[in-house]
Amino acid sequence: MSDPRMYWVGFNMVRGIGAVRFKALLDAFGSAENAWNASIDALQEVGLGPKTIEAFRKVRSEISLEQEWQRIQSLGVSVLTWDDEAYPRRLKEIDQPPPLIYVRGSLLPEDEWAVAIVGTRKVTAYGRQVAEEVATVLAHNGVTIVSGLARGVDSIAHQAAVNAGGRTLAVLGNGVDLVYPPENSHLTEKIIGHGALVSDYALGTEPEGVNFPPRNRIISGLSLATIIIEAGQTSGALITAGFAAEQGRDVFAVPGNIHAPQSQGTNRLIRDGAQPLLNPQDVLEALNLTMVNEQRVARVALPADPVESRLYKLLSQQPMHVDEIRALSEMPIETVSATLAMMELKGMVRQVGGMHYVAVRENPETYQA
Repeated sequence: MSDPRMYWVGFNMVRGIGAVRFKALLDAFGSAENAWNASIDALQEVGLGPKTIEAFRKVRSEISLEQEWQRIQSLGVSVLTWDDEAYPRRLKEIDQPPPLIYVRGSLLPEDEWAVAIVGTRKVTAYGRQVAEEVATVLAHNGVTIVSGLARGVDSIAHQAAVNAGGRTLAVLGNGVDLVYPPENSHLTEKIIGHGALVSDYALGTEPEGVNFPPRNRIISGLSLATIIIEAGQTSGALITAGFAAEQGRDVFAVPGNIHAPQSQGTNRLIRDGAQPLLNPQDVLEALNLTMVNEQRVARVALPADPVESRLYKLLSQQPMHVDEIRALSEMPIETVSATLAMMELKGMVRQVGGMHYVAVRENPETYQA
């Protein structure tokens, strides 16, 4: 019996069929397999134009999905689609997430706690020092480091995460079966052992320049926040920062010498509203990541019960006093206070002063009892 994901792989190889058109095909035909086997007339009725249909006909006639799927399996690559439970939840939240991603290595639940670190390829000694320090501190605190495997800041961040014994994800602008830049071959193997290579490009896709801006939205989409270490006025890292802002994710930028070309982009980001990163602890505190490891243990050892679920549903990003929580929940104050204390340990809620609480929307389905 064939794996239904191989039809997703087939459509992913068709130029002109992205998230929007693919969703339209799924809505019209019910499954990727039905869409793959649909007639040209039926595809035209869905709204595919002549160029897209011609590209589809070419791929469908020239590619053996069975052979392509076997090649994927033989390389130890995983394919995750919108329908897969293991598809990264945070990435699925963005506008038009990629219908599928290729993964070489492993994506784990703990990668929910991820922060992107990106920057210039022409990194200065200052930028190298900051990138290493920030990635190391975050990795030591259980935060997964996401970057793009490019020369400079990206590679430094990946290496620092590995050296710290942490996890790191490299999002590529090419197929996960290729290494780019070539000098990162050894680093690539380390990343696979401490995380994963991730791409929405088909196997064999070469690292063309046009591939990299779109992949940046996956870097930010996988992450709670994006940190720009150094970036010139036209750096691709600024594109990543833009995507992060559009996705409602935090953006941090490292201030630098106003005369240094590598700091022009980061200083401009700060001027335009990005949070200045003066210390790695700033990120941990801003994102409530100071107790990531403890929260992971608590969530596994102490699963949510109906009381926690009830209180969690009452809370939002707006601070609510414990007395108001008690009144709305119609539960004794002792029960509410004790439960909130346990939920804070798990990282489900955060006290913001004066017995006011807010929900931490990390992984809501975890808390549904």
